[in-house]
Amino acid sequence: MIKAILTDIEGTTSSLSFVKDVLFPYARERLPGFVRAHGDDPEVVRLLDETSALGGFAPECERAIAQLLAWIAEDRKAPPLKALQGMIWAEGYRSGAFFGHVYEDAARKLKEWHAAGLALYVFSSGSVQAQQLLFAHTGYGDLTPLFSGYFDTRTGPKQAPDAYRAIARQIGLEPGAILFLSDIVAELDAARAAGFATRWLVRGPARPGPAIHPAVPDFDAIAEIA
Repeated sequence: MIKAILTDIEGTTSSLSFVKDVLFPYARERLPGFVRAHGDDPEVVRLLDETSALGGFAPECERAIAQLLAWIAEDRKAPPLKALQGMIWAEGYRSGAFFGHVYEDAARKLKEWHAAGLALYVFSSGSVQAQQLLFAHTGYGDLTPLFSGYFDTRTGPKQAPDAYRAIARQIGLEPGAILFLSDIVAELDAARAAGFATRWLVRGPARPGPAIHPAVPDFDAIAEIA
């Protein structure tokens, strides 16, 4: 019996294009100005020092900015870069520059599942802060009260079964009582290897052939849970 649902974000609850075409460009364009404007903020100073240490050079603002932009170009998930992106996105959400994209069917079913007593969790490669910001600022209001917890890659790689075993331990449930939702087969494979139930979100007109993971076009098709 399923007692909890663990969901991915990009391609599952939310459009892939929102992160790629809205969030990442927004942070990239504003990162140099943000760092220069907040150069005296202790947290920004700490992140710039961490950037310098990872880059192997003496602490210096402009050199750190160049390194951060290089990591963005390389699509490297460096911890100080992810933290600064989160701070920049927070400003964007607060100013109303954008809303966190969530599919209508996902928002509706998450509310239904929560009301039915299912515990809801998030596991995404984006930082916990980024996850919370997205769900706090959606077109359907603040969805963060629906979730009992958030996990990012500090728990482990999303394609590693041990990450899902760790999540089950932290949730306090047997893996078989947790359903994992994702659009990435390798992630679903890892979750299934850890004992989770799985559903493969395949949004759009293309339908997959037979697979080890039951495929659904949207959250409405996951009707047997609640």
